[in-house]
Amino acid sequence: MSPRAAALSPKALRMLITVCAMTATIMQALDTTIANIALPYMQGSLSASLDQINWVLTSYIVASAIMTAPIGWLADRFGRKKLFIICVIGFTIASLLCALAQNIQQIVLFRLLQGMAGAALVPLSQAVLLDSYSVEERGAAMAIWGMGVMLGPIMGPTLGAWLTDNYSWHWVFLINLPIGIATSIGLAVFMRETPRQEHMRFDWFGFVALAVGIGALQLLLDRGEQVGWFDANEIWIEAIVSGVGFYYFFAHSFTTDDPFVRFEMFKDRNFVSGCVFMVVIGIVLFGTMALITPFMQTLLGYPIQTAGLLLGSRGVGTLLTMMAAPRLMRMIESRYLILFGLMLSGGTLFMMTGWSLDTTQWMIVTTSIAQGIGLGLLFVPISSVAFSTLPGHLRNSGTAITTLVRNIGSSIGISMVIANLTDKTIEMHARLVENVTPFNDALQMPDVATVLNLHTDLGRALLDRIVTQQATMIAYLNDYKLLMFLTLAMIPLIFIIKTTRRTQNGTTADAVLD
Repeated sequence: MSPRAAALSPKALRMLITVCAMTATIMQALDTTIANIALPYMQGSLSASLDQINWVLTSYIVASAIMTAPIGWLADRFGRKKLFIICVIGFTIASLLCALAQNIQQIVLFRLLQGMAGAALVPLSQAVLLDSYSVEERGAAMAIWGMGVMLGPIMGPTLGAWLTDNYSWHWVFLINLPIGIATSIGLAVFMRETPRQEHMRFDWFGFVALAVGIGALQLLLDRGEQVGWFDANEIWIEAIVSGVGFYYFFAHSFTTDDPFVRFEMFKDRNFVSGCVFMVVIGIVLFGTMALITPFMQTLLGYPIQTAGLLLGSRGVGTLLTMMAAPRLMRMIESRYLILFGLMLSGGTLFMMTGWSLDTTQWMIVTTSIAQGIGLGLLFVPISSVAFSTLPGHLRNSGTAITTLVRNIGSSIGISMVIANLTDKTIEMHARLVENVTPFNDALQMPDVATVLNLHTDLGRALLDRIVTQQATMIAYLNDYKLLMFLTLAMIPLIFIIKTTRRTQNGTTADAVLD
């Protein structure tokens, strides 16, 4: 920290540190989705095939997942401030290199570097805010942090579409430069360094085993839909490699004195419950995002910017809830807020199971806002509860693990809904076609027969398009129902969360169930 920063009041210093942590969070959270919309433009510019261009996303996801796990150890060993600044600078430089890439090999390599550097930004920013605020103020801190984590992925497609349409795909990466430079300078000036635990030794075997397990799992989830899941040898190989990696990681961790992951954090019931619910948030948030955008574009025919704006309405609901959540947490137990959030999220997914090709923009906006409110009521209390009783020396490792499980949850959610969408579309198409026969009276009606003439190529093509459209619509509704059941199935698990009641002296009640 600079001498001028030390002269600032604690409140002003905390505000500046919060701003720096938030800009780092937003920068990384945006990049999880902002590049998706620019892939077709990159494909043409870099002369890449569809399979090759998808590695622009896969390389980032895999690198980020692998490098999230050691963040806790690195922060404890070398100091949180130093690691934070290095990762922000690395992420910024990698973003510049992505924008300057001349071929597919270069951009995949630079995205790999970007994912490695960006893995630390979200967990470190969370740890910084948890240390900067008192226990009573952590609800507000997690609300501020949650705005970046939740709104970044939601607003990414809208911003990416606007930048790509008005400028070029390069600006999807160049937008990180001013943010990254300002953030690194702010962290260097205002942030205090944490004590370094130089006695710590790195568990290379544990790290390599976990990296192999996570990396192969992420490849399996990301590539499965493209290659036909377990019909392809690639997926079997990745599944076996992932299983072997996780086996050796756990076998080694439970038999060594100094494991790579500090398993003592999993003795905290609130932390474990927070991790479980973070997986659900990842599945529901990213699963619905993976469905709603193509639903609006392919079935309802909205242009990408309109679809992005409609999707952004969910961010409005989330933002409103994040602002109110700290005050609500002082009046209502966190687990009851989580209960209401699950019920509201499940209720909005139930409403989505009644959508059709005639669904209006107003219906999409109102449902999205309500869903955003539900997700906000989940994220802030869960983030606060997970660290409410976790010892401070485990905070760096804890934030890394919660980020890791949320990212894995998002990968599972996206893969699950897309695979189910594909399978159900094929199944529903086959079932609908069974009714397309010369004996179907509806097809013999004069008004229908003049348009859907089965004796002409045009009539058969038009009928196939209508059947495919209806089959896809049914498949989307099945996906919404699947996510609804998953969300509602989590309700009984709120009872594993310890009480957050306040006693008469203002402290948290003993951590026992009611």
